[in-house]
Amino acid sequence: MFEGRKCIHHEIVPARQGWARRVERGDTLVITDLEGQQAVDFLCFDADDPADRYSATNTIKVQGNVHIGLGSVLYADSGKALMRVVEDTIGRHDTIYGCCSIANNRLRYGVETTQSCYTNFEGILAPFGLGREAIVANINWFMSVPILEDGSAGVAEAARQPGSRVGLLAETDVLVALSNCPQMHNPCNGYNPTPILVQLYRAGEGSDTSSV
Repeated sequence: MFEGRKCIHHEIVPARQGWARRVERGDTLVITDLEGQQAVDFLCFDADDPADRYSATNTIKVQGNVHIGLGSVLYADSGKALMRVVEDTIGRHDTIYGCCSIANNRLRYGVETTQSCYTNFEGILAPFGLGREAIVANINWFMSVPILEDGSAGVAEAARQPGSRVGLLAETDVLVALSNCPQMHNPCNGYNPTPILVQLYRAGEGSDTSSV
């Protein structure tokens, strides 16, 4: 898939932690679920105009599907194409359940927590000058949220294989932010959050896959 591309970044994101980085147009971000059954919450923004952020509404309506998979384009509020899914070993990822938060854990599970994807997003977006207004309905890579005929939905336990991955081509310069989900009160992480691998590939620089 990435023959002729060079890996320009290779990093393990620990369980429960966040990660953010600018990704240049034409680069491909690859997210790998190393141990299986690990949800990854994801947002992206126009790097030159971060107020123009990923829009779940535009993305769902344009493709006519509530799930993301191979070939899906992630659109911004403006309608600009931000990223496109060019590799996907799963086939269906959630767009509607959003990220876990301290308030959400209290409402759904009656527990008081100190860590969540929401707090991870707050922490990793702050250095880019982005606050809570930037945290919108996100994509949940590797997370199964089936929707029944009566409209019922919920997080389902799904036996994701170790090494499951998704590749995202940047259609413009983007800021990407992800949270390696710390949730322990539903089966999205198999009740055992684990590390993930993030890599960036660039075309036209040989096929060396060493890390930087």
